[in-house]
Amino acid sequence: MNELEEALKQALRCTRCRLSEARTNVVFGDGDLKASVMLIGEAPGFNEDREGRPFVGQAGKFLNEKLLKAAGLERSSVYVTNVVKCRPPGNREPADDEIEACFPYLSVQIRSIRPRVIVTLGNVATNTLFRKFNIKPASMGSIHGKVFNVNTLSYGSFKLIPSYHPATALYNPGVSEAMVEDWLQIGMVVKSFK
Repeated sequence: MNELEEALKQALRCTRCRLSEARTNVVFGDGDLKASVMLIGEAPGFNEDREGRPFVGQAGKFLNEKLLKAAGLERSSVYVTNVVKCRPPGNREPADDEIEACFPYLSVQIRSIRPRVIVTLGNVATNTLFRKFNIKPASMGSIHGKVFNVNTLSYGSFKLIPSYHPATALYNPGVSEAMVEDWLQIGMVVKSFK
Protein backbone atom coordinates (compact mmCIF):
# COMPACT_ATOMS: atom_id res chain seq x y z
CA MET A 1 0.00 0.00 0.00
CA ASN A 2 1.46 3.38 -0.97
CA GLU A 3 1.45 6.50 1.21
CA LEU A 4 -1.63 8.01 -0.49
CA GLU A 5 -3.69 4.82 -0.08
CA GLU A 6 -2.61 4.62 3.55
CA ALA A 7 -3.62 8.27 4.13
CA LEU A 8 -7.04 7.62 2.55
CA LYS A 9 -7.53 4.58 4.78
CA GLN A 10 -6.68 6.67 7.85
CA ALA A 11 -8.88 9.57 6.74
CA LEU A 12 -11.92 7.31 6.33
CA ARG A 13 -11.81 6.49 10.04
CA CYS A 14 -10.33 9.80 11.24
CA THR A 15 -11.50 11.42 14.48
CA ARG A 16 -8.68 13.99 14.83
CA CYS A 17 -11.14 16.88 15.11
CA ARG A 18 -14.81 17.62 15.83
CA LEU A 19 -15.72 17.71 12.11
CA SER A 20 -15.74 13.91 12.16
CA GLU A 21 -18.76 13.91 14.49
CA ALA A 22 -21.37 15.07 11.96
CA ARG A 23 -19.95 14.00 8.60
CA THR A 24 -21.78 11.68 6.21
CA ASN A 25 -18.65 10.98 4.14
CA VAL A 26 -14.98 11.83 4.21
CA VAL A 27 -14.29 13.80 1.02
CA PHE A 28 -10.65 12.90 0.44
CA GLY A 29 -9.94 13.87 -3.17
CA ASP A 30 -10.79 13.01 -6.73
CA GLY A 31 -9.06 12.89 -10.08
CA ASP A 32 -5.89 11.93 -11.90
CA LEU A 33 -3.22 10.65 -9.51
CA LYS A 34 -0.56 11.68 -12.03
CA ALA A 35 -2.07 15.14 -12.61
CA SER A 36 0.23 18.07 -13.25
CA VAL A 37 -2.48 20.36 -11.82
CA MET A 38 -3.95 20.10 -8.31
CA LEU A 39 -6.91 22.21 -7.20
CA ILE A 40 -7.30 22.80 -3.47
CA GLY A 41 -10.53 24.19 -2.06
CA GLU A 42 -11.64 24.93 1.47
CA ALA A 43 -13.93 22.16 2.69
CA PRO A 44 -16.75 19.90 1.49
CA GLY A 45 -20.24 21.39 1.34
CA PHE A 46 -23.62 19.67 1.62
CA ASN A 47 -23.50 17.91 -1.78
CA GLU A 48 -19.87 16.88 -1.36
CA ASP A 49 -20.55 15.41 2.09
CA ARG A 50 -23.47 13.45 0.67
CA GLU A 51 -21.59 12.13 -2.40
CA GLY A 52 -18.09 11.82 -0.94
CA ARG A 53 -16.51 13.76 -3.84
CA PRO A 54 -15.20 17.36 -3.95
CA PHE A 55 -16.87 20.10 -6.00
CA VAL A 56 -20.03 18.29 -7.13
CA GLY A 57 -22.57 21.06 -6.37
CA GLN A 58 -23.21 24.35 -8.19
CA ALA A 59 -19.68 25.62 -7.49
CA GLY A 60 -18.33 22.39 -8.99
CA LYS A 61 -20.48 22.84 -12.07
CA PHE A 62 -19.09 26.38 -12.52
CA LEU A 63 -15.56 25.03 -11.99
CA ASN A 64 -16.00 22.26 -14.58
CA GLU A 65 -17.96 24.13 -17.23
CA LYS A 66 -16.44 27.61 -17.08
CA LEU A 67 -13.10 27.72 -15.29
CA LEU A 68 -11.43 24.47 -16.30
CA LYS A 69 -12.64 25.01 -19.88
CA ALA A 70 -11.09 28.51 -19.89
CA ALA A 71 -7.76 26.90 -18.96
CA GLY A 72 -8.14 24.18 -21.61
CA LEU A 73 -8.36 21.50 -18.90
CA GLU A 74 -10.75 18.63 -18.24
CA ARG A 75 -11.92 17.67 -14.77
CA SER A 76 -10.58 14.13 -15.37
CA SER A 77 -7.05 15.48 -16.00
CA VAL A 78 -6.65 17.34 -12.68
CA TYR A 79 -6.68 16.28 -9.03
CA VAL A 80 -9.22 18.06 -6.81
CA THR A 81 -9.22 18.14 -3.02
CA ASN A 82 -9.87 20.42 -0.04
CA VAL A 83 -7.88 21.64 2.93
CA VAL A 84 -10.23 19.76 5.29
CA LYS A 85 -11.88 16.49 4.35
CA CYS A 86 -15.10 16.74 6.39
CA ARG A 87 -17.91 19.27 6.08
CA PRO A 88 -17.97 22.03 8.70
CA PRO A 89 -21.46 22.47 10.21
CA GLY A 90 -23.58 24.98 8.29
CA ASN A 91 -20.79 25.34 5.72
CA ARG A 92 -18.84 27.64 8.06
CA GLU A 93 -15.12 28.15 7.43
CA PRO A 94 -12.93 25.47 9.01
CA ALA A 95 -11.27 26.56 12.26
CA ASP A 96 -7.48 26.73 12.54
CA ASP A 97 -7.29 23.61 14.74
CA GLU A 98 -9.42 21.67 12.20
CA ILE A 99 -7.10 22.77 9.39
CA GLU A 100 -4.04 21.70 11.39
CA ALA A 101 -5.61 18.33 12.27
CA CYS A 102 -6.34 17.64 8.60
CA PHE A 103 -3.21 19.10 7.00
CA PRO A 104 -1.21 15.84 7.17
CA TYR A 105 -3.65 14.33 4.62
CA LEU A 106 -3.21 17.27 2.24
CA SER A 107 0.54 17.05 2.76
CA VAL A 108 0.52 13.40 1.64
CA GLN A 109 -1.64 14.28 -1.38
CA ILE A 110 0.78 17.00 -2.52
CA ARG A 111 3.85 14.79 -1.93
CA SER A 112 2.31 11.77 -3.69
CA ILE A 113 0.85 13.54 -6.73
CA ARG A 114 3.73 16.03 -7.14
CA PRO A 115 1.75 18.54 -9.22
CA ARG A 116 3.58 21.15 -11.29
CA VAL A 117 0.79 23.66 -10.57
CA ILE A 118 -1.35 24.04 -7.45
CA VAL A 119 -4.38 26.30 -7.74
CA THR A 120 -5.77 27.38 -4.37
CA LEU A 121 -9.49 28.12 -4.54
CA GLY A 122 -10.45 30.84 -2.08
CA ASN A 123 -9.00 32.48 1.02
CA VAL A 124 -8.86 29.45 3.33
CA ALA A 125 -6.87 27.28 0.89
CA THR A 126 -4.65 30.20 -0.14
CA ASN A 127 -3.90 31.33 3.41
CA THR A 128 -3.22 27.75 4.52
CA LEU A 129 -0.69 27.10 1.75
CA PHE A 130 0.87 30.57 2.02
CA ARG A 131 1.43 29.90 5.73
CA LYS A 132 2.90 26.43 5.12
CA PHE A 133 5.24 27.67 2.37
CA ASN A 134 6.23 30.95 4.05
CA ILE A 135 4.63 33.25 1.50
CA LYS A 136 3.54 36.64 2.83
CA PRO A 137 -0.27 36.76 3.13
CA ALA A 138 -2.18 39.29 1.05
CA SER A 139 -5.77 39.97 0.04
CA MET A 140 -7.27 37.80 -2.70
CA GLY A 141 -8.02 40.95 -4.69
CA SER A 142 -4.29 41.68 -4.97
CA ILE A 143 -2.94 38.15 -5.57
CA HIS A 144 -5.55 36.22 -7.58
CA GLY A 145 -4.10 34.89 -10.83
CA LYS A 146 -0.49 35.65 -9.80
CA VAL A 147 2.11 32.89 -10.02
CA PHE A 148 4.23 32.08 -6.95
CA ASN A 149 7.21 29.75 -7.39
CA VAL A 150 7.55 27.27 -4.53
CA ASN A 151 10.60 25.06 -4.12
CA THR A 152 10.74 22.72 -1.13
CA LEU A 153 12.61 19.63 -0.09
CA SER A 154 9.46 17.71 0.91
CA TYR A 155 7.15 18.69 -1.94
CA GLY A 156 9.50 19.49 -4.80
CA SER A 157 8.96 22.62 -6.86
CA PHE A 158 5.66 23.85 -8.24
CA LYS A 159 3.81 26.99 -9.18
CA LEU A 160 1.16 28.13 -6.71
CA ILE A 161 -1.64 30.21 -8.23
CA PRO A 162 -4.37 31.62 -5.96
CA SER A 163 -7.84 32.19 -7.37
CA TYR A 164 -11.28 32.94 -6.03
CA HIS A 165 -13.38 30.02 -4.83
CA PRO A 166 -15.83 29.01 -7.59
CA ALA A 167 -18.75 29.57 -5.17
CA THR A 168 -17.84 33.29 -5.18
CA ALA A 169 -19.21 33.57 -8.72
CA LEU A 170 -22.56 32.20 -7.55
CA TYR A 171 -22.93 34.92 -4.91
CA ASN A 172 -21.01 37.70 -6.65
CA PRO A 173 -21.37 37.41 -10.45
CA GLY A 174 -19.16 40.49 -10.91
CA VAL A 175 -16.13 38.43 -9.87
CA SER A 176 -16.70 35.70 -12.47
CA GLU A 177 -14.95 37.71 -15.21
CA ALA A 178 -11.81 38.06 -13.07
CA MET A 179 -12.00 34.34 -12.32
CA VAL A 180 -12.12 33.43 -16.00
CA GLU A 181 -9.08 35.70 -16.55
CA ASP A 182 -7.24 33.83 -13.78
CA TRP A 183 -8.02 30.52 -15.46
CA LEU A 184 -6.84 31.73 -18.87
CA GLN A 185 -3.55 32.56 -17.09
CA ILE A 186 -3.53 29.12 -15.40
CA GLY A 187 -4.02 27.52 -18.83
CA MET A 188 -0.99 29.39 -20.20
CA VAL A 189 1.16 28.27 -17.27
CA VAL A 190 0.10 24.64 -17.76
CA LYS A 191 0.76 24.80 -21.52
CA SER A 192 4.29 26.08 -20.84
CA PHE A 193 5.11 22.66 -19.31
CA LYS A 194 4.09 20.69 -22.40
